[in-house]
Amino acid sequence: MRAGELLGRTAYDLHGRRLGRVVDVVVRGGFPAGRLRLTDVIVTRHWWGRLVGRLIGAERHPSGPWAIRVVARALSRSTRQLPADQVQLLPPVPDFPFGRPGGDAPPGG
Repeated sequence: MRAGELLGRTAYDLHGRRLGRVVDVVVRGGFPAGRLRLTDVIVTRHWWGRLVGRLIGAERHPSGPWAIRVVARALSRSTRQLPADQVQLLPPVPDFPFGRPGGDAPPGG
């Protein structure tokens, strides 16, 4: 599975409530033999969240000017990191959230 297959998809919780659109993914390594494994998705409710993403430095490292911190916080207030196994995507993505059993790559991929 590629990140591009997930980005921009509409995300819903397990009860069918709309969460927003996927703007980023979080992966962890070492499952198995150094392969990357999708663990979380970053979802935003507003269109500007898709433009600025989640990695605004002033938000993550609050040592900069206060005005930049305030703007970064306002732009990302609707952005949330959710466990991939608690999110449903529409249209559906094959093998989401954890890929094929055993970590096999899809044919031709």
